[in-house]
Amino acid sequence: MLNKPDNQQNQTPKSDRNTSDSQIDSQNTNPKPYPWVRAAMNLSLVVLGSGMTLAGGYIASSQHQLGTNVSNLAVNQVKAEPLNPPANSNYVTSVVNKVGTAVVRIEASRTVKSSLPDELNDPRLRRFFGSEGGIPQQKRLERGTGSGFIISADGRILTNAHVVDGADKVQVILKDGRKFQGKVLGKDELTDVAVVQIQANNLPIVALGNSDQLQPGEWAIAIGNPLGLDNTVTTGIISATGRSSNLIGAGDKRVSYIQTDAAINPGNSGGPLLNARGEVIGMNTAIIQGAQGLGFAIPINTAQRISKQLIATGTVQHPYLGIQMQALTPELKENINSDPNSGLDVDTDKGVLVRRVVPNSPADQAGIRAGDIIEKLNGQIVTDADSVQQAVESSKIGTDLRMELRRNGQNVAIAVRPGAFPTQAQQ
Repeated sequence: MLNKPDNQQNQTPKSDRNTSDSQIDSQNTNPKPYPWVRAAMNLSLVVLGSGMTLAGGYIASSQHQLGTNVSNLAVNQVKAEPLNPPANSNYVTSVVNKVGTAVVRIEASRTVKSSLPDELNDPRLRRFFGSEGGIPQQKRLERGTGSGFIISADGRILTNAHVVDGADKVQVILKDGRKFQGKVLGKDELTDVAVVQIQANNLPIVALGNSDQLQPGEWAIAIGNPLGLDNTVTTGIISATGRSSNLIGAGDKRVSYIQTDAAINPGNSGGPLLNARGEVIGMNTAIIQGAQGLGFAIPINTAQRISKQLIATGTVQHPYLGIQMQALTPELKENINSDPNSGLDVDTDKGVLVRRVVPNSPADQAGIRAGDIIEKLNGQIVTDADSVQQAVESSKIGTDLRMELRRNGQNVAIAVRPGAFPTQAQQ
């Protein structure tokens, strides 16, 4: 799901537009941060690899955090035999037989016009191409392959947004060899979820599980089309849940990821991650470049919530506050209080520090300030930025959120009304 074939062109993701409440758009202003702000920001810097448009995946490059050299992912991964398998020793076979026919291959293609070098645009060359002087542009076809899974018998399919992003043509290939022209009903870049429709009936469908109930150590099975090898099955466990997008180097996403050590490779993007009962618990989407056993999936509850909006309207609205924040620690508290230029007096080491407020954002209009410490949200104690982000994502646009803040030793209560996350055209 990660590396492009040689005939594809890498595209740099829009890293100048952060999309989670822990990394919010900062292109409208460029204030010089306080030293404590710079220190806090340095703690969360992770390099994001090239977005794999039409390639079925992207790489989250995390050399700083993992201490590994960034390199191309090896095709082979060393996998230990699972310990203490379920009582049914053929549980993987049972899952594959149950779900395999509902997993599809998605081939996306687009035509790209090649830009010519400046030397070839020399007016002196026009006489070779007629009086109009136009040097014909070259066109090439880019193709990519990903995976998906059928969620309705009448042909609705879930996949990653980056699998079909920019595609002129989407073809869906079933396990039995049937091919269908696909139509993208909608895609959401913030969560990397898309819905594709094909004209068919009585199709096999997957059963959806509950990703909110996942526990680390549970069995995980991935099915997809990695590196052009259709219907590949890999197994492992759920390594962790609730991995923030910023932590894995995907700061332009708004997802709390499932981490798994089931082998995931280029072409797996959009394919299902299953539990031992054959229920879809996630959508495979990313890996850490240069590492083994570090794969990430979008929780199925998130994908299902987004897909319902895409099917209904073709778009998704995300609640938005407009703050940058970080969990407060004793060390960060000491750094702030020892900085004579901070202008802050932090008397607690619990809560979430507001590092920056986006001008004219809902948070700005509600009176939230940089240096405020969020202690409670709607009466619930918060200890990390991810929990605040999840609370905001679960809220409704235009409905008040009650915040209890600590500001320079004083308690402050504020009601903030989330707005719709601004589109690129609005920024």
